[in-house]
Amino acid sequence: MLKDDVKQMIDKLPENCSIEDIQYTLYVRSKIEKGQKDIDEGNLLDHNEVKSRMDKWLNRQ
Repeated sequence: MLKDDVKQMIDKLPENCSIEDIQYTLYVRSKIEKGQKDIDEGNLLDHNEVKSRMDKWLNRQ
């Protein structure tokens, strides 16, 4: 099933696409599927936690 999905994805890309285009398409799909799995499993952050982490990353403690 996954193999068929990948074939369909590749078939939708332009004829002149590069290997990098194919890799990027597969990468994005992988990340979307991981995100969907996280949502389904309840692995989420609330707004305050995201804000706190962003403040740390941006050195706004």
